[in-house]
Amino acid sequence: MDTQSILPRIGGLPAGPLDAISDVCGVTVGHCTIADGALQTGVTVVRPHPGDVYRDKVPAAAAVLNGFGKSTGLVQVRELGVLETPLALTNTFGVGTVANAQIRAAVAANPAIGRDWPTVNPLVFECNDGYLNDIQALAVQEMHYAQALAAAESRFAQGAVGAGRGMSSFSLKGGIGSASRIAAIQPGLRHAVGALALANFGRLPSLTIAGRPFGRELARQQDQAHAAEAARPEQGSIILLIATDAPLDARQLRRVALRAGAGLARTGSVFGHGSGDIALAFSTAYTIPHLAERGMPAVPLLHETRIDPLFEAAAEAAEQAIIAALWHAESVDGRDGHRRACIREAAPRWREWLARTEL
Repeated sequence: MDTQSILPRIGGLPAGPLDAISDVCGVTVGHCTIADGALQTGVTVVRPHPGDVYRDKVPAAAAVLNGFGKSTGLVQVRELGVLETPLALTNTFGVGTVANAQIRAAVAANPAIGRDWPTVNPLVFECNDGYLNDIQALAVQEMHYAQALAAAESRFAQGAVGAGRGMSSFSLKGGIGSASRIAAIQPGLRHAVGALALANFGRLPSLTIAGRPFGRELARQQDQAHAAEAARPEQGSIILLIATDAPLDARQLRRVALRAGAGLARTGSVFGHGSGDIALAFSTAYTIPHLAERGMPAVPLLHETRIDPLFEAAAEAAEQAIIAALWHAESVDGRDGHRRACIREAAPRWREWLARTEL
């Protein structure tokens, strides 16, 4: 799909062929979407490679930009610097259920877990979709994780799907967005950097698109009820997942994850008090075996002085992924008559607005 024809293009770095996190070889994404009246939620799974992530762990690190969140598994990622399960996204009250599903899947594949082998570290990220979704209904079940995992492919839907089904962003419909950028490290050496966003944050007047105050123009046109909502403090959240095929260790990956925050800030976020803003970066360049008998890989890591192009790519891909979430989303009606209009419905003249030098 030519994404430039349906959404604004951010930055100047080249994108991969899919302009998605799956441009990093081996990475796949799957969704399970629940869309039934007051139930508007789901699960999204990111697989870092097609194998068993517990047996072949992936180097990773997280950066907590603002910690108003209920994710699980981050403490061990910080300590050991690896992933042991696919990455899962869901709503706030679904975290425990999805973590249980991850544990069951890992144990089914590796019966020694928790007995002869150490336990497994489930890693689940969340945002609160309670405006559109009846979050108290606890609609997410373990089977939804299994379905999302089984559906993981390199080509995947974006917008109001999976974990993004009930999410809101800038008082508009948010959800899942993805993008990629190619970082030129030196002549003849390039690495892919992909981003996936679960966007559920932002105040409409702050929305910035390609450096233009897009949300300010849109807020001026909203009715009084929408204007009152836009004036409230930022209380949403965002999860940003960054993948790269560059050979980095966990310390370097934390530095890359932190740069996703630069892309987030460019869209108009200030990492507000009530916003859970978390970024995680992982590398597919090598895996770390669970069994010590297999030995550690001898990997020539990228020199620190050559990491800046990855920082730029991570920031740009994260910003583009957030824009993709907004532009791919459809309008959704949810619980108690609540509705979120997609940005294409709320601003049908968006191309004209962005063509202006100033808004």
